[in-house]
Amino acid sequence: MIPLFKDRLSAVNPEFETFTSLQTLQVNLGNLCNLHCHHCHVNASRRGTEVMGIEVIEQIATFLSRHPQLTLDITGGCPEMNPNFRYLIERTEGLAPHRLLRSNLAVMAEPEWEWLPEYCRQHELTIIGSLPCYLEENVDGQRGQGVYQKSIQVLKQLNALGYGCDLELNLVYNPGGEFIPGRQHDLEAAYKDELRVRHGITFNHLFTITNAPIGRFREHLEATDTYTKYLQLLAGRFNPDAAENIMCRSLISVDWQGKLYNCDFNQALGMAITAADGSEIYLSELDNSSISGKKIYLSEHCYCCTAGEGSSCTGALLP
Repeated sequence: MIPLFKDRLSAVNPEFETFTSLQTLQVNLGNLCNLHCHHCHVNASRRGTEVMGIEVIEQIATFLSRHPQLTLDITGGCPEMNPNFRYLIERTEGLAPHRLLRSNLAVMAEPEWEWLPEYCRQHELTIIGSLPCYLEENVDGQRGQGVYQKSIQVLKQLNALGYGCDLELNLVYNPGGEFIPGRQHDLEAAYKDELRVRHGITFNHLFTITNAPIGRFREHLEATDTYTKYLQLLAGRFNPDAAENIMCRSLISVDWQGKLYNCDFNQALGMAITAADGSEIYLSELDNSSISGKKIYLSEHCYCCTAGEGSSCTGALLP
């Protein structure tokens, strides 16, 4: 029997169940993607139909103008494939001190999107690129044939434009199976050595992210009859020292319709933030809705964020 995550978190400190203050507005532009990754928690693909429109982007810009110190974290799917991607970038220019673009990198090598590296440089976007391993066979096994070589090509382009030096370039590692990441510090050192020696590539930081047992990864776990075993692993590696820093205490996730969630995982599961009357809250209503001190919606998938060194959209929670 796996203990409820909520009970484990509350036993460490009941305050860790509550939202504190907004620091990051994470915007999911939809589930369109050029890849079909085995671990994808939003089931993104080229057949994605959820696409954020101009109206919601305007709400994002208005909200950021009222809260000028927030980090804007842009994700998907493949956010660059949203036809309104450039509108979002240009409309939020100067409205957030840090704008993060979560990219699968390979899209920047596609014929329709070869303009992206230079465009990102012009708008000084921090790029967080997915590269689940520094070995070609592991990346292609998880993300599709040829993805590794495309990613390496793009990383070299980004380096030539100043990324990894003048502009921030971070990479993301996620496990290729039913295990949690090793120490982020050690993996970062290995990535830097391997990518420099093999390809002459440099980057700033590596973020290790534990796979959430939802979406396609859950389908894989259930197909291999390892879902319960994986949950037991996550729960067994629960780290109380990581509990205080879980990202949902200072981050709000916005979906393609403007609806609010505690994180992108909850968004994938449809666990929206609700008002006292049970109605779902939209970004356009956030200024008039008190969410500080509000309970975070928690479930068993949350164990992925407190296992080992902890996990978040910016990597491990412990130094």
